[in-house]
Amino acid sequence: MKVWVDADGCPKMVKEIVFRAVERLKLTTVVVANHEMYIPRSTVISKVLVQKGFDVADHHIIENVEPFDLVITADIPLAAEIVTKDAFALSPRGELYTEENIRERLSIRNFMQDIRDHGGSTGGPRPLRERDRREFASSLDRTLTLLRRGESPL
Repeated sequence: MKVWVDADGCPKMVKEIVFRAVERLKLTTVVVANHEMYIPRSTVISKVLVQKGFDVADHHIIENVEPFDLVITADIPLAAEIVTKDAFALSPRGELYTEENIRERLSIRNFMQDIRDHGGSTGGPRPLRERDRREFASSLDRTLTLLRRGESPL
């Protein structure tokens, strides 16, 4: 089992929670980004710097993820791909994406994109709050515990 972090759009607070958890549990973790960023000095955390470009980091994760890996991402299309590969995707707000809920999330995302494409304003996602941080940390802990036991978190 490996943890992947789609770091380009991942809030710093979420990355810090992931770094502490994987370091404590000694879980191999790969941070994927298209720009230079800080990762702590660690024997379990590594960084992959991909070329700049649309979805290049996502494609790297999709090509390398394996069943029962965990991907931390806010990217709905990436999460949809991860779910089809028998891996797991967790949002920065602590929502575990499933085959059931990913279709709805994709539909909403595509609808909002259509609005933006036609000049409308959707306001974007609300900022992460302390409650979101706690939800993410709790969900991450629960998910990692189950995956380490070889159990599905769904």
